[in-house]
Amino acid sequence: MPHLARGFSSVPDSRTHRGPDPRDAAAFGPSSWPALRAAVSDLSWLLGRGYTPVSALKLVGDRGNLTERQRQAVRRAACSDETRARREASRATAEELAGCFLVIDGFNVLTTIEAALGGAVVLLCRDATYRDIAGVHGTYRKVAETLPALETVASVLGGLAVRRVGWLFDRPVSNSGRVRSLVLQTGAEHGYHWSVDLVDNPDRLLKESSETIATADSGILDAGPRWFNLARHVIDTACPSAWIVDLGP
Repeated sequence: MPHLARGFSSVPDSRTHRGPDPRDAAAFGPSSWPALRAAVSDLSWLLGRGYTPVSALKLVGDRGNLTERQRQAVRRAACSDETRARREASRATAEELAGCFLVIDGFNVLTTIEAALGGAVVLLCRDATYRDIAGVHGTYRKVAETLPALETVASVLGGLAVRRVGWLFDRPVSNSGRVRSLVLQTGAEHGYHWSVDLVDNPDRLLKESSETIATADSGILDAGPRWFNLARHVIDTACPSAWIVDLGP
């Protein structure tokens, strides 16, 4: 599967904030939670029995009369019991990061923390990760939350005793060079020697990494690398006002 199929499109991103969608107050308010949680549970059950994601999501979404945006959230939050157990078995704790080289899936981690800071919906998923709904669309645009997000990551990483931090960003995404410069600048300001690489296919490198990685990308997690739940750790530690919609078990 081409890397840009990871939720990317050719639609330019013109936003100045990583804030909530106008539809989200109704789609993800407390009154919607029982139906969304039931849909996640049902979809997870179907996935565990071999149903394809597309057909299973249509079945669950139609049954619950879910909007397209709610269906996106349900799909991102769901996973089978077996998948959840495998991901949990390969997850590193914060204490286990001491002395490690941590390789960060740049856009995956950064956009989720931007969403949390901007007041957008952040999903607590069945595998205990946090995921945003929007993702990156072809062109990455610096938003008001970008620098605060990088500052927050830098501050939290300072307490994890990692030996070294490397960031990977998708070279095909426009403005990836600009975000690379921002990451390097932020690291230097905090006295960190972060490495930042632009590569054509970060997914492959992350899946094959012998180092601990930081991502919530389900395709990468299912390849079995040792991973740390960085976006959730940062948000839980430093974003107390984040809008968390709990779709976990």
